Amino acid sequence: QVQLVESGGGLVQPGGSLRLSCAASGSAFSFLIMSWYRQAPGKQRELVTRITQDGGTGYADSVKGRFTVSRDNAKNTVYLQMNSLKPEDTAVYYCYAFVPGASTIYWGPGTQVTVSS
Repeated sequence: QVQLVESGGGLVQPGGSLRLSCAASGSAFSFLIMSWYRQAPGKQRELVTRITQDGGTGYADSVKGRFTVSRDNAKNTVYLQMNSLKPEDTAVYYCYAFVPGASTIYWGPGTQVTVSS
């Protein structure tokens, strides 16, 4: 079992920054492939970024150059640094964990990010 809890969401003005955190417990964090998804009102949930066990990363085109994902295996935490935020980044952001070998996935409850003046 893996429990995920996101934090760091909130209201920010366009052009501002936020850093989201996702704390994981219950399993060997270093073996997990971690991702951030987001879901805006009336839209499907979409993949924002992924980070592999060895730190390899990938990003959606819409956030490349603005968002940075990182992980601290000693703290069982994955981060999402979001810069140059735009109103279209407004969404609930979800942390996601994939357990290789077991093909099991886990979701966090989500944290709201609102970009508005």
